[in-house]
Amino acid sequence: MDFGVTSEDEAFRDEVRGWLAGRLPWRGDRRGWERELGAAGWIGLGWAEGGYGNRPVGIGRQVVWAEEYARARAPARGGHIGEKLLAPTLIAHGSAEQKARFLPPVAAGDELWCQGYSEPGAGSDLAGIRTGAVREAGGYRISGQKIWTSLAHEADWCFVLARTGAGSRRHRGLSLLLVPMDQPGRIEVRPIRQLTGTSEFNEVFFDGARARAEHVVGGEGNGWRVAMSLLGFERGVSTLAQQIGFAQELAEVVETAVATGAADDPVVRDLLVRQWAELRALRWNALRTLGGPADRGAPSVAKLLWGRWHQRLGELAVRVRGAGAAVGPADWTAGAPYELDALQHLFLFSRADTVYGGSDEIQRTIIAERVLGLPREAKG
Repeated sequence: MDFGVTSEDEAFRDEVRGWLAGRLPWRGDRRGWERELGAAGWIGLGWAEGGYGNRPVGIGRQVVWAEEYARARAPARGGHIGEKLLAPTLIAHGSAEQKARFLPPVAAGDELWCQGYSEPGAGSDLAGIRTGAVREAGGYRISGQKIWTSLAHEADWCFVLARTGAGSRRHRGLSLLLVPMDQPGRIEVRPIRQLTGTSEFNEVFFDGARARAEHVVGGEGNGWRVAMSLLGFERGVSTLAQQIGFAQELAEVVETAVATGAADDPVVRDLLVRQWAELRALRWNALRTLGGPADRGAPSVAKLLWGRWHQRLGELAVRVRGAGAAVGPADWTAGAPYELDALQHLFLFSRADTVYGGSDEIQRTIIAERVLGLPREAKG
């Protein structure tokens, strides 16, 4: 397979490494880092439309940027939802006015977004959502609840999938609304404490929150089509950066196995080699899907592969640590924050890998129905 990374792309790699080296480690906050990226033109690489502050580069340079960013262990992005999900969706389905209003602030790192999709009882089965939006003068009034909303506590805006069709069911009567989060008394954000002790996810309650009529993406009632298009953008070049992070975690597990003597066990050695080989296969699969024709099942296959791989890595991380994996920091005292180390965090957080972003059951159903043409699952 000729993926097409040229000598010019490799020169671009040197530019990326130099820029990151000059700014890391970052001492400011997440929003400040987004603005730093935006000022240098690193947000929105390869957007299908130029003129919004981004660099119009090809897929090769997008891969270079994603890999070098992960390799440098640069800060976790606060603007990736706006850049990787909202922006491509607006470019594909938004009006000229929506693009002009929302794309430049995303490219500049000035406005952060969150995604209002999942609800209690309607997570992977997105067609079961109940959040409603009633049309009123000049816009919509939104009532309902979203859950597992990443970065809602920091976001300026949320794209919300809601029912605008009275009495509609399943895929019909849905619309994608762009909703400002700064609505005191109408939007409440409650952090969800996880097994790891951190709170990346949130519950979001809408109590008469307002969205303007011109902030419906793709037209009223077309929300399912727009939402599915958005999810297609979720697993792109960023999967390669994710795999760099996986490789760094695997290297730490290997180092730990050597240090504890677990690597002397031939079964453990076999598991470590298998994790390495499967990660290489994940990379080539990702490159194949990026460089080849559209494959309707590719995003689901990729999610099934990396979700279970990462869970196995977490289990292996605990195994090579032995009994010490269950012990907290040696200097911990009652009342002090209980800090997990990297491998403990890996094990606990990876428990959710086969659930979030579309559960394994849903991914298999998508492959069965949309790729293999098997009979559709009955819905209530």
